[in-house]
Amino acid sequence: MMASMLFTAEGVTKKFGGVTALDNVSMSIARGAIFGLIGPNGAGKTTFFNTLTGLYQVDQGKFTFDDKPLNVKAPHEVAQVGIARTFQNIRLFGEMSVLENVMVGRHVRTKAGAFGAIFRPPSVHREEAAIAARSHELLEYVGLAKRAGDKSRTLAYGEQRRLEIARALATDPKMIALDEPAAGMNATETIALRQLIERIAGDGITVMLIEHDMRLVMNVCQHIAVLDYGRKIADGTPAHIQKDAAVIKAYLGGAHGEPAATGEKA
Repeated sequence: MMASMLFTAEGVTKKFGGVTALDNVSMSIARGAIFGLIGPNGAGKTTFFNTLTGLYQVDQGKFTFDDKPLNVKAPHEVAQVGIARTFQNIRLFGEMSVLENVMVGRHVRTKAGAFGAIFRPPSVHREEAAIAARSHELLEYVGLAKRAGDKSRTLAYGEQRRLEIARALATDPKMIALDEPAAGMNATETIALRQLIERIAGDGITVMLIEHDMRLVMNVCQHIAVLDYGRKIADGTPAHIQKDAAVIKAYLGGAHGEPAATGEKA
């Protein structure tokens, strides 16, 4: 039985002046899957994320999400339809507490509006209490509950990455797009990250992963697409990708079937 697709990209093209960053890229992600998007430096991976999440508008092609056309014009709109993301460069509010950072993400699902913010009826107080409670739950989920009151800038690098994931999860996404979450992590932190990603998928949230840690990608993803110079050159299971001659030539760089760890940026 064929898996139901949550997300589909068809013929996505994005140009910056005379440079084609994405060239007729198509791919599909099954509901509940952990999907990897890999490729060498400048391949177009982050550009793809940015078009998907409303930072850029595509020149050609289309996205479909949850059986509906995805036509977002701004990042907050993509969160509202059920897609959350993290970034290559950590984007936390350093002077806000760990808990407050998660609560910021949760506010995309609030209903108070301007009237509630000004006059603060009992319903607003109840909603704020619910936001705080859910944010605490998410900190427990990612292993940061004991740091809830600390300023986010005091967290270790790997903890900040997990806090970003908690904030993304606070939007109640159907799909979470993680842009190099293992960057800068040591081996122990990466193992914990893998366990968290598997737990997220196990709870029914689809994961789209850009990552240069090939061991993590090959071990955690069920399906992988590979970009090179803005074009998709391969699409398949980790076993298939590791043996694909075009992928080995373009990106993996190791012996046949032996993916090499790399440190490039998307």
